[in-house]
Amino acid sequence: MEEILARGGSERFAITVFGDEPYGNYNRILLSNVLAGSDDAREIYLNPLDWYTDNNIDLRAGVRVVRIDPFAHLVFADDGTTLRYDKLILATGSRAFFPPIEGIWRDDKALAPGVFGFRSLDDCEAMIEFARGRTKAVVVGGGLLGLEAARGLQSRGLQAAVVQGGSTLMNAQLDDHGSAILRRLVEALGIEVHTGKRTTRMLSENGIPAAIEFADNSRLSCDMVVLAAGIRPNVGLAQRAGLTVERAIVVDDQMRSIDDDDVYVVGECAQHRGQVYGLVAPLWEQASVLADHLTGSNPGAAYHGSRTATKLKVAGVDVAAMGLKGPERDDDEFVQYSEPRHGVYKTVVVRDNKLIGATLVGDVRKVAFLMQAFDRGLPLPPERISLMFDIGTPEVAAGVAELADDAQVCNCNGVTKATIVGCVKSGQTSLAGVMSSTRAGKGCGSCKGLVSQIVEWAAAQTGAEIAEDAEANWYVAAIPYDKPELMRRIRELELRSVSSVFAALAPDGREDAGSKMALASLLHMMWGDEYLDERDSRFINDRVHGNTQRDGTFSVVPQLMGGVTNSDQLRKIADVADKYQIPMIKLTGGQRIDLLGVRKEDLPAVWADLDMPSGYAYGKSFRTVKTCVGSDFCRYGLGDSTALGIAIENRFQGIPSPAKMKLAVTGCPRNCAEALCKDVGVVAIEGGQWQIYVGGAAGAHIRKGDLLTTVDSADDVIALTGRFLQYYRENANWLERTYDFVPRIGIDRIRAIVVEDSEGIGPDLDARMQKSVDSYRDPWSRERTADAENNFRTSLPLIPLPQVPVR
Repeated sequence: MEEILARGGSERFAITVFGDEPYGNYNRILLSNVLAGSDDAREIYLNPLDWYTDNNIDLRAGVRVVRIDPFAHLVFADDGTTLRYDKLILATGSRAFFPPIEGIWRDDKALAPGVFGFRSLDDCEAMIEFARGRTKAVVVGGGLLGLEAARGLQSRGLQAAVVQGGSTLMNAQLDDHGSAILRRLVEALGIEVHTGKRTTRMLSENGIPAAIEFADNSRLSCDMVVLAAGIRPNVGLAQRAGLTVERAIVVDDQMRSIDDDDVYVVGECAQHRGQVYGLVAPLWEQASVLADHLTGSNPGAAYHGSRTATKLKVAGVDVAAMGLKGPERDDDEFVQYSEPRHGVYKTVVVRDNKLIGATLVGDVRKVAFLMQAFDRGLPLPPERISLMFDIGTPEVAAGVAELADDAQVCNCNGVTKATIVGCVKSGQTSLAGVMSSTRAGKGCGSCKGLVSQIVEWAAAQTGAEIAEDAEANWYVAAIPYDKPELMRRIRELELRSVSSVFAALAPDGREDAGSKMALASLLHMMWGDEYLDERDSRFINDRVHGNTQRDGTFSVVPQLMGGVTNSDQLRKIADVADKYQIPMIKLTGGQRIDLLGVRKEDLPAVWADLDMPSGYAYGKSFRTVKTCVGSDFCRYGLGDSTALGIAIENRFQGIPSPAKMKLAVTGCPRNCAEALCKDVGVVAIEGGQWQIYVGGAAGAHIRKGDLLTTVDSADDVIALTGRFLQYYRENANWLERTYDFVPRIGIDRIRAIVVEDSEGIGPDLDARMQKSVDSYRDPWSRERTADAENNFRTSLPLIPLPQVPVR
């Protein structure tokens, strides 16, 4: 319709649209975002209902066409409507395929309770509603849709498992090696993967799924089943009308049915030259040809098929695939790079010096050049390895400049480079503005980086400056304020719960699942005991007070202050490990004991039997203080690092933060506790003094901490540590670690504020930190029956939790 309108079609035709679903058009690619909670359903509509009215289109939403009479040029709808047409376009798409599984159907031919397809907005909203209070979902189907469904349900707090009948995931796009690496990455997210399992039966209990059974008689427990085993074109109308249907409705090069020149077909329900395309990109090419021919603007327009190239995110993993997965002739060149440990896999297939296939998993930085080489036959470098790495192909800026104007940048929404450049030339120079105007990057989001590069390049060509996106300064995506202003308004309006913040400050009062965790942490930091906790605002790890593991079990880390324990605690830990058959006991880098492989239903009992506070190994919070043995036993010790570390951990344990905080205290400059690479590190030096370092890191990012100051006593260490942490908590961005925060603010400014109190806010920082300290409660001791019922199966016995003394 957009292509027809662009060619003056509204002046030539009265357009009527029938749609089985009771909505206007929406982006099915983003249904997984709606399921995960990162997008609201209203955000995925492509055109508002007013668009149809403004363009004189008669939209019959929620009205199904049940019959076509091509001889009389009539359509018959289920509301009794009969309408004559001059030209008819069938764009009926596809439906979900449901494999033959015993037990998934009710007697009235509807899916059984707890069993869902994943194709429509209604499917998505039904899944969200049913998922509340459920524990484990099984997704049948290991393609893109199945993996996205599993990731979305996992984001809703469920343990998710993917079952694939074949031996590999995404077998249509990836070869065995690429699939194996994708599997590792998916399992690392905590999603179970079962391949080579043909599902034959679903078992129910109390009217909802209890397990699925495989052909080998093994079973997998669940309380929710999603069927994402593929799609089938919707061809029933065409078949009953006598049109030729093979795999789909057969069309010619003008996208007309080969039986009737007045019936056009476009999209997944069309079969052209033996091909049926299940991707959105070919639809845009088909629609352009159809509109050219239908409106007479280019009667010679012809569709010759599409070379399919996709770039997308699969459960958060970048994947790109185009053409062949591997060589098919002896003279095909095949270059393959595999780095399983880092989740990277790349292949290219070259024939007659032309790129005919490529696969990228994990690292897709070369995708823009590869797609152009694949689509347009660009000259290839003689060293084929440079197709995978930046050792010969154009730099990003040059690559963007060389993109053809009609190169499709956003496959999801059919946006070309020329459209983006034209938007920039018209005066829109912010990335967010260009994306909003053109819809580029508003689909799966995988092209956003390329869109950004084109915007920068186009702005440079026109001499314009890139406008700053206002959203970039917002603390959370859903509320239009930076952190200081957001905190000011929260205090002014006395907003003590996440839902009240959305109601008062979000546009239209809409809630945004992706913003909840950050807001919950912020409110907890601001209000302490007065914060109103809402369970659905917590991340799954915070709801169960344990880290989710790759197999869906959990990690339990009790608190061992300063890494110090005793024989009673060790006996408790050993007894719990034996009683609950915990498969691994691991000593962590933070000097604690990690119990790995705890089942979710055992968590309350495990914590009750341990009768130890949580070590917060899962939280965006204060976590641990690592110490050396200090002056009591070490002959080099200059200060009692163990006692000071325990005192610091006892004071600040568990306080919420924009990101995790790890500390260390070492008894001499030999630095056995690695204090120089912690968020806060304390080092004893000669003369009974202590040095305080901030902003260190020793993970994927390596940074030596900056010296904040040198003090004379342990009390001064505790006071300035608290003041720094509070300043960081109040001013850092969400998920910004101190090793990014300190360089951004500058150590000189931080020293002036925290140590010298140059802005006169030191006592206020101290007071607000004290409020947080006073509000601390061990998470398992404060759980109540209602919380336990929400978090675990109600059929499980409720176990009384230990009452831990509170400071």
